[in-house]
Amino acid sequence: MNKKPDRPTAMLNIINLVRDDFPFYAPESQICGDTCVGCPKKLLELVDTELIDWEYKLECGEVPDFNEIDKLAKLCKNVRRSLVRNGVVPKLES
Repeated sequence: MNKKPDRPTAMLNIINLVRDDFPFYAPESQICGDTCVGCPKKLLELVDTELIDWEYKLECGEVPDFNEIDKLAKLCKNVRRSLVRNGVVPKLES
């Protein structure tokens, strides 16, 4: 049986997945256009700030609770959906 990760590991897993998936510093994500559905640049800045904050908290030994893990995961999921609508990231295959 697979053992579930502890809360800090679960938070780090989310952070790593998002850092690998989101184009934080790609040129196309830094340009504001006329047809944005939610500003990709601002959304990526928001997520990056949250990830940096949690990376620091985890380094300092803070343990996130389940609500904090869920909140970060939902934020990233919603931002990804907006990035897909704006053509910044491809839609995931189901």
